[in-house]
Amino acid sequence: MELFWNGIKLGLALSVLTGPIIFTLLQTSIEQGFRAGLTVAAGIWLSDLLFVAVTFLGVSYVAELAQWDGLEFWLGVAGGIILLVVGGSMLLLKPPPMERLEQPKAVRHSSLLSLWTTGFLINTVNPFTFFFWLGVSATLFTKQSLKPEQAELFYCGLFGTIIFTDTAKVGMAKYIRRWLKPQKIILMRKIAGAALLLIGVGLFVRAFYPEIQN
Repeated sequence: MELFWNGIKLGLALSVLTGPIIFTLLQTSIEQGFRAGLTVAAGIWLSDLLFVAVTFLGVSYVAELAQWDGLEFWLGVAGGIILLVVGGSMLLLKPPPMERLEQPKAVRHSSLLSLWTTGFLINTVNPFTFFFWLGVSATLFTKQSLKPEQAELFYCGLFGTIIFTDTAKVGMAKYIRRWLKPQKIILMRKIAGAALLLIGVGLFVRAFYPEIQN
């Protein structure tokens, strides 16, 4: 049971980190509603689940991949491109009509597939995601020498907490919308877009100038 609780604690710590995921979740939920935000979250969860499966089943092979010098570079480039596209679209594309934003209940204007794909890609090509799950698996199986059935308790606590906290963020954004005027929703859209652009540029800088990290 201690492993399960440790997974919950790590999940709670992870939930308060600021990054492209939280900006995307909150903005989508405020602008397009609970279902849209939850669809983005579902893409994120499947991405995390795939990372867990890959590192759980073959942590030694993934560890070898992590030693490849070009891995962080290409992850940074791919992640930077996706964040620039998503952030740029928030800033440059025409926002929803003002009368739609004035409605107390958000109206979805993006397809569920595009929303799910956005969440999946933003999480998958984020270098932090890859090295986070690799580090978790390496710690469990290498340093703590846990058996698979023991590690499953930890993963259940961690993954369950991620799903719970992401859903709470989406639900919170739904209620925040009720107190926001249309102009404020558009302003938040621009802030979220600018934040994603900055994070995308940061990934490019880290990829092309890794010495800056040192």
